[in-house]
Amino acid sequence: MPTHTGYPGVYIEELPSSVRTIASVTTSVTAFVGHTRRGPLGRPVRVTSWADFERRFGGLTARSAVAYAVHQFFGNGGTVAVVVRAARAGSGEEACVTLESTEGRSECPVLEVHAREPGLWGSGLRVAVDHDTRTPDKTFNLHVLDSRGEARETFGGLSMDAGHDRFAETVVNDGSALVRVKVLDEDRPDPSGTVSKPFAERLPDLEVELKVKIGDVEREFTLYEPDRDGTAPADVTELALLLERKLRALPDAPGKHAFAGAEVSSFGRRLQVVAGSLDPDDVVRFVGECANDLGLEASVNPPVFALAGGKDGDPPGPRDLIGSEADKTGVQALRDVDDVNLLALPELAAYESTEDMVTVISAAAQLCRERRIFLLVDAPSAWGSVDAARAGIGAFDTVRSDHAGLYFPQLQLTDPLTGRLRSFPPSGTLAGVIARTDGERGVWKAPAGTEARLLGVRSLSVRLTDRDNGLLNPLGVNCLRTFPVVGPLVWGARTMAGADALGGEWAYVPVRRLALHVEESLYRGLQWVVFEPNDEQLWQQIRLKASAYLNDLFRQGAFKGATPREAYFVKCDKDTTTDADIERGVVNVVIGIAPVRPAEFVIVRIQQMAGRFDLS
Repeated sequence: MPTHTGYPGVYIEELPSSVRTIASVTTSVTAFVGHTRRGPLGRPVRVTSWADFERRFGGLTARSAVAYAVHQFFGNGGTVAVVVRAARAGSGEEACVTLESTEGRSECPVLEVHAREPGLWGSGLRVAVDHDTRTPDKTFNLHVLDSRGEARETFGGLSMDAGHDRFAETVVNDGSALVRVKVLDEDRPDPSGTVSKPFAERLPDLEVELKVKIGDVEREFTLYEPDRDGTAPADVTELALLLERKLRALPDAPGKHAFAGAEVSSFGRRLQVVAGSLDPDDVVRFVGECANDLGLEASVNPPVFALAGGKDGDPPGPRDLIGSEADKTGVQALRDVDDVNLLALPELAAYESTEDMVTVISAAAQLCRERRIFLLVDAPSAWGSVDAARAGIGAFDTVRSDHAGLYFPQLQLTDPLTGRLRSFPPSGTLAGVIARTDGERGVWKAPAGTEARLLGVRSLSVRLTDRDNGLLNPLGVNCLRTFPVVGPLVWGARTMAGADALGGEWAYVPVRRLALHVEESLYRGLQWVVFEPNDEQLWQQIRLKASAYLNDLFRQGAFKGATPREAYFVKCDKDTTTDADIERGVVNVVIGIAPVRPAEFVIVRIQQMAGRFDLS
């Protein structure tokens, strides 16, 4: 908006900048799809460390190749991963517990608590309930505990009334990462442990003998002894502290902590007594006339309510791994995820049927082509020798995509769960090596050579020689080798379309990945062009922005050539965009790059010098 000039003087205007830069996108964010111990089914979750994966997906388990692959990814230099949990349809079950209420009626189920996701992990959850809220007659608190009794989540002031702003279903289901609940009735769930009847304003005589039973252990004690306990409790809160001290002083059964860890709290002139145990059988019961007179037998429940019935889903089959494009499950869940550059499917290596492997690879390669992702393919675990690899590679001829690379053999690592050597598919480790290489050298550097060490790898399942490498490399198989001093490393950088017999232009992994990187960066960086006037001024801006971006890559060493003219070109003018294109609202940009290809073969010629040299 122009400045209104109302008097002679100097006026200042701030003008918006017309500079639009093209930023480089990520290069090594890796997606892992397959079976995990826990986690949301079919929903991509971004993790930035191994600890993050453990928290969201449950860590290592012998049945999850994905968990080990992610562990190796972060151990070799990976920084960001996207994990999609997949399982065989209908094979997993959520752990669950139903809480009951005795308020105004006989026992009645009022609240179902389910683990957030299917799996055996949910059976380790416990929930506890208390009524210690601002309105103890109407609301309640729900605590979610782990198998050790440590609080993981707490939701306070919950109501069973759907019209309440703290309605249990809404608050818990929106805020919990561990459980979800379903309200069955309007009554509140009973509290955990033993809850007394309300005490009167004036406390009764407390110099009484009480009998308490937890499990099979029964103890007797005097509730209040003037000579030992000092001033008598004046209110319910002081009574709770006295009773807790008395209970904790009682001897436990061998190996038990039920009395020693007992907790007594007060709310609404009531007492709640909870055993210091996670055993549902450790119910606190006060017996005898004195306990009845004090009202300590109003409601008796276990110290915690344990979820049960959780079952891990079976590892996904080929259809489960591919998933549904409509439901966005399996590999198809990545369609709506930005910034994914690599895809690993470590479970494929264990498939007995090569046909199943090819089916999944075909679907994954198609997705990679559409989303500009590079697929890391693990050689089948059945390839136990070079001859087996040469005989089996023909089965992959139908899926020789330039958006994928095949790596052989498997890795021998120490299993953190058992301490023993075990074979693992290499894709997770390779993704970490690629991320490390991208960070240190750039996406145009081949993730192979003496810098591409496989960290944490003890050995390889098949030890390859130069002759073996010479047989597999022309077939488009990237070899993993072991060399003296440097140890295991990557010794191949060809795509699956890089077999000598095919002779394609996308034979090398760094060339393909550099092109994908440039494509994605330009795709995002030129979004501003849409709906701009399609004329020479726009074409000039496009040439300027794209050339500046490519020149930055050239200066970093991404392209070959002594000058920018030799390294790349950007063409966007009346020759690329005709009058007919303008009528159709189309602008055509032609970009050419000269990527640096890896030096696979280094030939050193040595010539013997004959005769003598006179250096005088």
